[in-house]
Amino acid sequence: MEPSAGRPLFLLSERRRARLAVALYFCLNGVLLATWAARIPAVQARLALEPATLGIVLFSGAAGALAGMSGGGYLAARYGSRRVVILATLSLCLALALAAIAPSFPLLIIVLALLGASSGAMDVSMNTQGVAVERLYGRPILNSFHACYSLGSLGGALVGGLLAGWGLPLLAHFGGLALASAILALGTAPALLPSSNDQSLPAGEERARASFARPTRATLALGVIAFCALFSEGAMADWSALYLNSNLHSGPGLAPSGYATFSIMMMVSRGFGDALTLRLGARRMVRLGGLLAACGLLLVLLTPWLPLALVGFALIGSGLGVCFPLTLSAAGSLASQGQATSTALAAVATCGYAGLMAGPPTIGFAASLLGLRLALGIICLLCLCATVLAGAVGQSQPPSPPGSFQPEERRESSTAPAPPAPSDP
Repeated sequence: MEPSAGRPLFLLSERRRARLAVALYFCLNGVLLATWAARIPAVQARLALEPATLGIVLFSGAAGALAGMSGGGYLAARYGSRRVVILATLSLCLALALAAIAPSFPLLIIVLALLGASSGAMDVSMNTQGVAVERLYGRPILNSFHACYSLGSLGGALVGGLLAGWGLPLLAHFGGLALASAILALGTAPALLPSSNDQSLPAGEERARASFARPTRATLALGVIAFCALFSEGAMADWSALYLNSNLHSGPGLAPSGYATFSIMMMVSRGFGDALTLRLGARRMVRLGGLLAACGLLLVLLTPWLPLALVGFALIGSGLGVCFPLTLSAAGSLASQGQATSTALAAVATCGYAGLMAGPPTIGFAASLLGLRLALGIICLLCLCATVLAGAVGQSQPPSPPGSFQPEERRESSTAPAPPAPSDP
């Protein structure tokens, strides 16, 4: 039974418009970031950057992203995620266009810091919008938004590579995409949910205090799960091709197939993740996801046969794909514990992206001491850690309207009557 059955059709269509708008912002975020990544070699060649110099540029983007998440969470808690996501998206479009014309190394660092900060603020605010839409539906839908991000990333990378092969100038590529993305963002902005849907906290002094609320034990546990998930994802991105080439002797042509398989299955698992979460519950999904990823990685590390290793990469992507979105969904429901939705999301997301940054260099350092095969075993341990902490995901769930389906774990953990149906904006 649909959670809002019996409501006026115009309210249901408004709710659907909000969902489509948030999905578009997730897709745009993936497209814009993947476009930048696809043309990094062209930017490097244009300014004749040495590898070490390029590393500093990329680090400025990562540092900006972490700062943007914290700042974006605060701003969304004070002024509403709707304003922040619009401004952050426009800022990201501007930064991408400026990256094509930055005339020097110092200015490129500033532009990349702006790009990272804009992406971080956009990440937190669009997830806050996603959680608010999820509350209106009264069932898990955040995985579908992250599937849109994965789809956008895949499309941005493929188109970016194709245009790079054609030799399209950077300004035409970045500027044209930035302009089109800004127009799409502004065109769909009215469908986003108003600030009153961002959190269940009153305005004014209490909201200001919630913006700086001390992390709870649940927030810390969710942050560790997010760290483990994105640490593993980052390590897969940077080390899977090298492992296949050096340890399984796949050759340069087939070496990227492991990460490609991982990415595709991550997108697929997010596409089906909401329906499975509705049946099994978020806690079981994170536990199964962590176990599936750990088993997949063991298969990759133990088999000498490339096709079987690709099956392992598919299992890793299927397992990890749902963990981070479900962790953010659980963080978004912590407002009832005296913490603003966007603040809790920012804290958990920052932990996750710290893992994304730490993963590749940590594996590299461990590989120099233990060898790449044993170093990648760290990911297996982190996946098992996420499995052990999965109970934190089940502590807070999006509210369900009366009569809607509740997973078994929610029926067991709650003795209070079902909350009232959330109202549409």
